[in-house]
Amino acid sequence: MAGSNFVDYVKIFARSGHGGAGSAHFRREKFVAFGGPDGGDGGRGGSIILQGDSQYWTLIHLKYKRHQFAEDGGNGSGARSTGADAKDIILPVPLGTVARNAETGEIVGEVTEHGERLVLLKGGRGGQGNWHFKTATNQAPRYAQPGEEGAEGAFILELKVLADVGLVGFPNAGKSTLLSVVSAAKPKIANYAFTTLEPNLGIVSVHDDHSFVMADIPGIIEGAHEGRGLGTRFLRHIERNSVLLFMIPADSDDIAADYRVLLGELTQYNPELLDKQRLLAVTKCDMLDDDLIEQMRAHLPEGIESVFISSVTGLNISRLKDMLWAALQR
Repeated sequence: MAGSNFVDYVKIFARSGHGGAGSAHFRREKFVAFGGPDGGDGGRGGSIILQGDSQYWTLIHLKYKRHQFAEDGGNGSGARSTGADAKDIILPVPLGTVARNAETGEIVGEVTEHGERLVLLKGGRGGQGNWHFKTATNQAPRYAQPGEEGAEGAFILELKVLADVGLVGFPNAGKSTLLSVVSAAKPKIANYAFTTLEPNLGIVSVHDDHSFVMADIPGIIEGAHEGRGLGTRFLRHIERNSVLLFMIPADSDDIAADYRVLLGELTQYNPELLDKQRLLAVTKCDMLDDDLIEQMRAHLPEGIESVFISSVTGLNISRLKDMLWAALQR
């Protein structure tokens, strides 16, 4: 991953700006010997804000800007002049970004829509000038409020890829090949494990000008929920998918057993993944005849809709797209 541009985990340290101090000024003009208090309010400190941007797909732009410090608000002055508000720091992030407090692990919020804003740290309010404190018994207050202090903290930003369909399978199960066939995506494809080291997205077109987004998730191995292989780093991307397409090659020793292992890894990582719709695609079926496919069908796992496909010959690819589209409509 050293040379990859895909960054889905960044820890930043941020500080919002202090509010400006209010002024304790008195009106002093020619022929006005004893003007009253006219100190203005302080300006607001800058806030730290995340903003969703559909043009971003990675957090790499924050990898080398991990310290974000907003400016302080300006101080108030005479003639009830309010200090200038500091400029907010707005950090564009890809859709699907989750922010959590680095110390407590508590989720601050998530950004899922273009233009949506999430305030990480709010800037301090400006202090009030002395004219606010004038009363009938104290007509010359010689004090004003200081500005409210800003806040600071460390935050972890995690990206969970937004896609309608997620491809789930062991390494070298044909996930990248399928994505390259049904969409315009060009993922790296080779005949060895862990070819895919980062999620790839593709737009799949179906009938009547409809389409959905498919995500090729890096391969899962047994023990992934404990961090083995590529581990939990990419399991979290599956949480965003509406439908999970399990992909197991036809040369597997036991398709049902492999399916149970994959399902077990997802369940142990997050039991809520069981609530998602699931389909099974038996891949690499270009060398199978109809009789052998029928024999294998009897040994498929129960309770999940399945289809035999070949991304090389195009066997049942159209049917698979129809099945996925129907599952998304449900």
